[in-house]
Amino acid sequence: MEFTALTFEERERVACVTLNRPERLNALNEELVGELRAVAERIASNAHLRAVLLTAAGRAFSSGADLMGEDFINTPGRTLGQLVGASMREHFNPMVNAWYHLGVPVVVAVNGIAAGAGMSLALVGDIVLAARSATFVQLFAPKLGLMPDLGSSFHLPRLVGTARAKALALLGEPLSAAEAERWGLIWRCVEDEELMPQAESLARRLGDGPTQAFERIKRVFNEQPANRLSDQLAIEASLQEQLGDTRDFAEGVQAFRGKRAPRFRGE
Repeated sequence: MEFTALTFEERERVACVTLNRPERLNALNEELVGELRAVAERIASNAHLRAVLLTAAGRAFSSGADLMGEDFINTPGRTLGQLVGASMREHFNPMVNAWYHLGVPVVVAVNGIAAGAGMSLALVGDIVLAARSATFVQLFAPKLGLMPDLGSSFHLPRLVGTARAKALALLGEPLSAAEAERWGLIWRCVEDEELMPQAESLARRLGDGPTQAFERIKRVFNEQPANRLSDQLAIEASLQEQLGDTRDFAEGVQAFRGKRAPRFRGE
């Protein structure tokens, strides 16, 4: 498979994946999501690859789901909520599961903003580094009248605790890379110019490490006695489908496309 929305390169034992829609701030459309799933499956089937480095081209890691594209235009016979739910179940959730269940360590280098679903994607990493200029923001509710998805409702309470997770989701205030490190959301905040050298060094180090041990370490941490990610993803998709039929979501999309502040009515 040839990739157009991302780049894929094998560097010795490390798979290097770069989101490559910089003109759209690497917004996640179905093409990019499909390629992310395909590249995860390629990595999983290649025993030679023992670590992954995921990053993005341009000035943002990912601005979230691509609401300016064609993926979320309503179609006859489906409500907007049904379209959202189907897109999550058929495209987004399988991609997240494919990345989360990779047997090899995943290093994520966050350059610039990681917003909404883009933040969720970053959190599938086993080790997440962020440039000091990077920010994390849960814009689902404040900007779109939706709830966190793609696993954010699974990861956030486990990483930063319920109180902080709720505040991030309800308020949508940006979290700096330095604060994200202090909160335990990410592994490390580094100077911008050091992001890729450190991320590449970590990925090479993991690629040279005990792969079987790493696989089991991931498994034991990922299967904590709590909701499984697949269960949480199903819950998110069901609730998101309901929210997708609200007037507030329709208003959020219109405001986003019109580059204005949304005017929510709680409906």
